[in-house]
Amino acid sequence: MAGPHRRWRSPLRLPLLGLLIAAVIAGKALDQWVEDTRLPQTLAETSVEVRDRHGRLLRAFPVEDGIWRMAVRSEEVDPTYLRMLRAYEDKRFDTHFGVDPVAMLRAFGQAVWNGRTVSGGSTLTMQVARLLEDGPTGRWSGKLRQIRVALALERKLSKTEILNLYLIHAPFGGNLEGVRAASLAWFGKEPHRLTAAEAALLVALPQSPETRRPDRSVSAAREARRRVLNRSQDAGVLTMEVAHLAAVAPLPDRRRAFPLLAPHLSDQLRATAPAQARFDTTLDAMLQARLQAVLSRRVKVSGARLSAAMIVADHQSGEILVRIGAPDYTDTARRGYVDMARAVRSPGSTLKPLVYGLAFDDGLVHPDTLIRDAPVSFGVYAPQNFDGAFRGDVRVRDALQMSLNTPVVTLTEALGPSRLMAAMRQVGMRPQLPGGKPGLAVSLGGVGVSLHDLVQMYAVLAAGGTAPRLTSETGAAREKTPRVMSPVAAWYLGDILRDAPAPAGARGGMLPYKTGTSYGHRDAWAVGWDGRHVIGVWLGRADGTPVPGVFGAELAAPVLFEAFAVLKPEIDPLSPPPSNALVLETAELPAPLQRFRARSDAFSEAGAGAPEVLFPPTHARLSLVEGRMALKLRGGRLPFTVLANGVPVAQGLRSRDLDLPSPGPGHATLVVIDADGQSARVTVEIEETG
Repeated sequence: MAGPHRRWRSPLRLPLLGLLIAAVIAGKALDQWVEDTRLPQTLAETSVEVRDRHGRLLRAFPVEDGIWRMAVRSEEVDPTYLRMLRAYEDKRFDTHFGVDPVAMLRAFGQAVWNGRTVSGGSTLTMQVARLLEDGPTGRWSGKLRQIRVALALERKLSKTEILNLYLIHAPFGGNLEGVRAASLAWFGKEPHRLTAAEAALLVALPQSPETRRPDRSVSAAREARRRVLNRSQDAGVLTMEVAHLAAVAPLPDRRRAFPLLAPHLSDQLRATAPAQARFDTTLDAMLQARLQAVLSRRVKVSGARLSAAMIVADHQSGEILVRIGAPDYTDTARRGYVDMARAVRSPGSTLKPLVYGLAFDDGLVHPDTLIRDAPVSFGVYAPQNFDGAFRGDVRVRDALQMSLNTPVVTLTEALGPSRLMAAMRQVGMRPQLPGGKPGLAVSLGGVGVSLHDLVQMYAVLAAGGTAPRLTSETGAAREKTPRVMSPVAAWYLGDILRDAPAPAGARGGMLPYKTGTSYGHRDAWAVGWDGRHVIGVWLGRADGTPVPGVFGAELAAPVLFEAFAVLKPEIDPLSPPPSNALVLETAELPAPLQRFRARSDAFSEAGAGAPEVLFPPTHARLSLVEGRMALKLRGGRLPFTVLANGVPVAQGLRSRDLDLPSPGPGHATLVVIDADGQSARVTVEIEETG
């Protein structure tokens, strides 16, 4: 009778034990072999992207060697494409450990039976291993390396991470890598919107990306797509009807260009943050494309070498919606590579509204004040109107609407050109003076500004005297400019400029706007606003040479009105007049505001000194009781008129020790005007205590 020891010594037991030990040793060796694998770099460089406010692509930059490789995740890709990819390339992807023994045995058997390779046994993970290392596919050594890396990848990464690597690195012909670059290049769309026909082609291309390119071999591309569709139908991914329709769908016959919207802004953003991979902007890609087409059409019919620029902004939020530096970035004849939205040029007459707004606040004039349009000289400087004619007495509103030069220079002299320069900086502009010291010609365009700066200034006017600083980057701080004028003065400007003559065929009386033409006909400008948006337009030559016969009113204004029509179907209404706005005819105004008198006129006729405010001192903080404010004056000729923030609070005053009603809490600019039109001005902060 055999005991336990005899059974253990059976001839079958020792070989089995040896096999078991060998398997354990082999398993540990395999495990160590996989563990010791040096993985390739998985963090590949992808294209730098600039996107709009909705996440749409404005522009992308290729990576090294001009390769288009764009970041993408599986959740950003059409689910049907992912199911078709698994059905065709690796149907057990979600369950295997990097290698699919069933697929490899099938491929080996088919190769032996047919004497050639019929199908591959590589899993998606093995393909990722090859793509990361750019290794060979046919040699056994290369295949063994892929298996080792695939096994290691499965240990280090999740299935989703491996799939994402495939979606980024798979080749699609030429310099295209990754499904997102391929989808944009072949179909002009993001991969989350693929049709079944498009998805099938993108599944088929990586197996032989050059021979199956639809722009080179339609028959090879169609046959490869058909095979993918058939297998997807067999796997239940597609119905028979969908697969049939997809099989007869047309193939793309050319590659599409990648989006090139707002290229100048893209260059600027990338230069300021070269290590950043993605820039999210406030721009609207669809609106950018439509208005870029408007500019392109306009310059083509307006003359050779002509360029143009446009900025559209929301003056309530400060967000820039459109920023066009040139109609065509690639047009070298028009120097499209020059960003004319940032170029410093002469603004012509577009600064005039700022002068008038400051004059309103200083109590120098009211929109219906009469001002003299006649020959005038300031030393050797004698400004002339654009047409060389003079019109005598005109209302201030008419002088601004007709863009007369002598009245605005007279007001600039009264304000002081340094005051105008300071106001320009307050609104967020960066003016550049050719001579370093401001002169009276500043108000007529004798200073360099950019379109961006000009739109910033008009945003302040449109928003009532202060506005957020314009930005094109999402998440930027919404810092407001200092208040440069009162809401009343800003409303006066809108009320005046909306009655400026509209271009032929455009509806007038709705859109406040101002045009400008620089000296020598080099620049044509038009800037306008409604209750929500402000648009600035520039046309001219990027090299600064004159454009004979160019005028802002004739060339730029029609583009401005067309831009508003593209932006929205109806103009947003302007804000109603502030409660303290003075809406009166000329004869009803206080006497000092009925006619503007220059300081030189007042001195020559009256011989008296200008009034001087002794109390309160400028920048004083006053705590007022019962809403009354003391004002002490010296000099000037009686009677006096006192304005607070451009609005008369008292007139006909025949004393230099005054007790006046408070204009209300907050900052207030007080202006005292005497009988000769001479004035004094202080700015105070008022606190009312009861």
